[in-house]
Amino acid sequence: MTENVWGYRVTAGRPEGVDLTGYKVEATDGSIGKVDKHSDEVDDAYLVVDTGAWIFGREVLLPASTVLTVDTQERRIIVDRTRQQIKDAPEFDRDKHLGDRGHREELGTYYGTGGPHV
Repeated sequence: MTENVWGYRVTAGRPEGVDLTGYKVEATDGSIGKVDKHSDEVDDAYLVVDTGAWIFGREVLLPASTVLTVDTQERRIIVDRTRQQIKDAPEFDRDKHLGDRGHREELGTYYGTGGPHV
């Protein structure tokens, strides 16, 4: 695990400048959806995943450190959490994430050192 929950692991194979929108996202135990939005900002890299029918009407935010692999050939991203761990994460709210530092810290804690690890 990286020290910075909002940064990609060196081993993830994240190619710079590649748009990840539309990539399939898979947990350790199955598909969770597709990337709707992503950020490559230093110390603020993340994926917003549209869960589709899996968690109807809900988006989830995954900090970049959860990404194990980015497969550009298959347009697929594998993360190091189970579907249940992602489902149990604090609910993501676009407006709160952008404007509320506490919400970002809550997500960071859940996925970082204070959160569940596989």
